[in-house]
Amino acid sequence: MQSIDRALKIIKVLIKHDPNRFFSITEIAKECDLPTSSIHRILKAMIKHEMIQQDPQHKQYGLGTLWLEYGLIVYDTLDYVSLLRPELENLMRNVDATVYLSKPIGKESIIIERIDCVNQTIRAHDKLGNRTPLHIGAANLTMLAHMPSNDVEKLLKEVIEDSERAAFNELLDKIRMNGYELNQDDRNDGIYTIAAPVLNNSGGVVGAVSIKINISNLPEEKLKTIIEEVVSTGNKISWKMSYQN
Repeated sequence: MQSIDRALKIIKVLIKHDPNRFFSITEIAKECDLPTSSIHRILKAMIKHEMIQQDPQHKQYGLGTLWLEYGLIVYDTLDYVSLLRPELENLMRNVDATVYLSKPIGKESIIIERIDCVNQTIRAHDKLGNRTPLHIGAANLTMLAHMPSNDVEKLLKEVIEDSERAAFNELLDKIRMNGYELNQDDRNDGIYTIAAPVLNNSGGVVGAVSIKINISNLPEEKLKTIIEEVVSTGNKISWKMSYQN
């Protein structure tokens, strides 16, 4: 079990940085806070199974081809993504913004699809496979707002201070009532995320569709139209998901 834990720690280090970057064994050991001798033994086993590859010239280590192979296999099983992609592409064209589709996984969410808009000036795209805590970000908040109250309460007790919980619940109520969330990006002034939930035929949340857009010089009517487009796409995707199931 310890070897598996350490191998996963190495993988997370390599993924956290540029996946195309190679690391020396000393760098990996430092990032993992493990002895170099232990790292060396694990890396040898991981190379054997193509989890890790070694640059023969510089003797550095990077992600192996196994992850691409497995990732493509899993992605191919998400047949509903191909079903929903036309709606995401339509939204991208209608609002001139990169579109994301997120899925809740436990206490986090993961981006499972991204439709890039070449006309958009925002270049800081969130990566496919990005995981973020469910209580952070517009897409996550829209999902959280539509989850069972018991699950929400349990999560908030872990991540939100007692003194802030009432205000946070009010925010979730507002999102549920509006059917969307408009949230400022902490990293970029003027950049906002607009998100709407994707629901199944029982009203349970299965995902969120979102865009990032600069609203600094955007007329109010234009912003309203864009929000309506995002909400409409969420509804269309919800209908398709329900119809498929």
